Amino acid sequence: MKKLVWMGLLLVMVASTVCMAAPKLRIGLSMDTLKEERWQKDRDIFIAEAKKRGAEVLVQSANSDDALQVSQAENLLSQGVDVLVVIPHNAEACATIVESAKKSKVPVIAYDRLIKNCNLDLYISFDNEQVGYLQASYITKLKPTGTYVYIGGAPTDNNAYMFKAGAMKVLDPLVKAGKIKIAYDQFTNDWKPEVAQSNMENALTKLNNKVDAVVAANDGTAGGVIQALTDQKLAGKVPVSGQDADLAACQRIVEGTQAMTVYKPIKKIAVASAQAAVLLAQGKKVKTNKTVDNGKIKVPFLALTPVQVDKSNMFSAVIKDGFHKLEDVYRNVPKNEWPK
Repeated sequence: MKKLVWMGLLLVMVASTVCMAAPKLRIGLSMDTLKEERWQKDRDIFIAEAKKRGAEVLVQSANSDDALQVSQAENLLSQGVDVLVVIPHNAEACATIVESAKKSKVPVIAYDRLIKNCNLDLYISFDNEQVGYLQASYITKLKPTGTYVYIGGAPTDNNAYMFKAGAMKVLDPLVKAGKIKIAYDQFTNDWKPEVAQSNMENALTKLNNKVDAVVAANDGTAGGVIQALTDQKLAGKVPVSGQDADLAACQRIVEGTQAMTVYKPIKKIAVASAQAAVLLAQGKKVKTNKTVDNGKIKVPFLALTPVQVDKSNMFSAVIKDGFHKLEDVYRNVPKNEWPK
């Protein structure tokens, strides 16, 4: 009996030693910003999924500062991370990060935003041209003719060009047919709502408030646009698109001042990216469904599917998915109008 007890203790000690010897995987997460609600959710879900898979996540946020993001990524590499996940502020500037990682033999994943002109290992995002297509197709159904304004995203973010390319697949044929006119078209530095508001104010001044529809690239820019429309008593009369299903945007949709948003289930991208990061850290392959040209190579691309959301499917698409609570989205709406 004593012999069996000692053998059992010996096995426990050996197992413990093996566990101690197996180093924990370390993932570096380099983020453009944490100022927007959306990115805080990405971070939290990513960390939780990585932890479930036995990995530790080291997070750095650059507050949309290119030089700071590069130095933070260098710091993560110096700490010996096994894989680097980058949400770039600038698609071009972050190529430096990828090349530094390559020298350290650390694979790099571009999360949601592509990094240009470098030997990137993997890109995970939603089909961003499809996002723009969904935005424009929804707005053109509401306003098939008239004067349009396009408020794009940050010129430093490759996604902004992809959203616009998708939107123009819908808008260009209507322009050529003489059905609509894009009378004002402007990008929004750093995706700042106040810049979008200023751009929209300029559009309204230029066009004497004669605007029939606005395709705005995300919910932050939509918020700026709608503030400018509110100041001219046009909110709710001019349909505005968005993207990200931010709480404020979802509230605007059910209240009637924003027409739609594109929901990119953050849980899907955060979980998929954490899983991919662990696989790459282990030297394994990640299954992808597309490639995308980043100017240097065809990057393996795991493309996820976005969802068009308006008042009619807000509950089924966003609230039932657990992204926002019913009472938060509908808090400014009379309770007898809440979905059952």
